[in-house]
Amino acid sequence: MILAAGRGERMRPLTDACPKPLLEAGGKPLIVWHLERLREAGFSDIVINHAHLGAMIEAALGDGSRFGLRLRYSAEAEALETAGGIRKALPLLGDEPFLVINGDIFCDADPAALRDWGAGVAADGDLARLLLIPNPAHHPEGDFRLTEGRVYRNGGPLLTFSGIGVYHPSLFAGIEPGHRAPLAPLLRNAMDAGRVGGALHEGYWLDVGTPARLAELDARLKG
Repeated sequence: MILAAGRGERMRPLTDACPKPLLEAGGKPLIVWHLERLREAGFSDIVINHAHLGAMIEAALGDGSRFGLRLRYSAEAEALETAGGIRKALPLLGDEPFLVINGDIFCDADPAALRDWGAGVAADGDLARLLLIPNPAHHPEGDFRLTEGRVYRNGGPLLTFSGIGVYHPSLFAGIEPGHRAPLAPLLRNAMDAGRVGGALHEGYWLDVGTPARLAELDARLKG
């Protein structure tokens, strides 16, 4: 699943007439970079949620056939936040663990390496497995602690959540379909129960959340 329902307030005025996932860097829309990397990693079925100007996303990407993928969409009348959006999309995602990627990041982590996480989540009884990164300058305080492959809410130096994770559907069981709900409280509860694993990615990662960072990514990809 690619999360693409955000309004992109920090990107305004660019997002007043264009949904953030369709903003271009390196000659391609941000979301197309995700689609191509997922296809190359062997993924075939992808769910995309959307809200703000969502019809433009569907019109631009279609059924995914030109990317060698099958795309389905979970439309939200108004953005339901991360957990609410995933909960609404569960009927399209099925009963097995699934990979979720924030649509407004760029990361050179290999999605193929994350395919095995689904089996690991199911086998270990985990509810989530998160990819963490060293804290970027705009988020120096971090989010969670990573110790021997397990993720905790505190208790030592914290790392930043990359916006990439594998989740078991039961993590979202307590959310009513169509209700707004953030992801962080669910993850913290699961961490307290010892049911969240993770790994550190030390490669390139960028939160493409501002026009300046979009320009930074554009220059990097063109270079």
